[in-house]
Amino acid sequence: MTHNTHTSASKSLRLGDVAPDFSASTTRGPISSFHAHKAGKWAVLFSHPEDFTPVCTTELGAVARLAPEWAKRAVSVIGLSCSSLDDHEVWVKDINETQSCALEFPIIADPLREIATLYDMLDHQDPTNIDKRGMPLTVRAVFIIDPKNIIRLTLTYPASSGRNFDEILRVIDSLQLADAKRIATPANWVPGNEVIVHNSVSNEEAEKLFPGFRSVKPYLRFANVE
Repeated sequence: MTHNTHTSASKSLRLGDVAPDFSASTTRGPISSFHAHKAGKWAVLFSHPEDFTPVCTTELGAVARLAPEWAKRAVSVIGLSCSSLDDHEVWVKDINETQSCALEFPIIADPLREIATLYDMLDHQDPTNIDKRGMPLTVRAVFIIDPKNIIRLTLTYPASSGRNFDEILRVIDSLQLADAKRIATPANWVPGNEVIVHNSVSNEEAEKLFPGFRSVKPYLRFANVE
């Protein structure tokens, strides 16, 4: 049974909102509170339409193989689909077999669409993305949520397009670095590349924070950070 103390289900979730709390049944046991489950860590909450489907199988395998990368960034990963817990448990065996992985993160069973509705994950544009009862399935939604339970990124892919989870790792790297330093990251940035000095930082401050920074325009300044 879900519960939500911060945001009504009818309100679209936006960046900066508190992620709604909920309870759920998962493949790793019950979660009484999502906020307590993530326990002050970063989290990736992502939905996939349905179990025993090809794109979803490859996606969850990709996420499972990235386990060391999530751990390195102290990120809690949790999946969700509208299938039952029994289906999840059987399907995980298929994922491990076909994707050469060991899936250990929890997958939420949401057959009544309670959490999917709370997070506005249901597919309203693809009439084929339905279950055997004709009920809508979820889109491929992604929420990156910070240690204070604030939504920092949202992504929505259609059912037909598998996600690039390396990109999700890249964004987490960008967000974590920006929180630690007064910077932003440019287009196509990857860790190790130059970053952009935040416009709130004066040149005098920049010289102390980022010795040797380079200025291309008054509003475009680059620096190297570790």
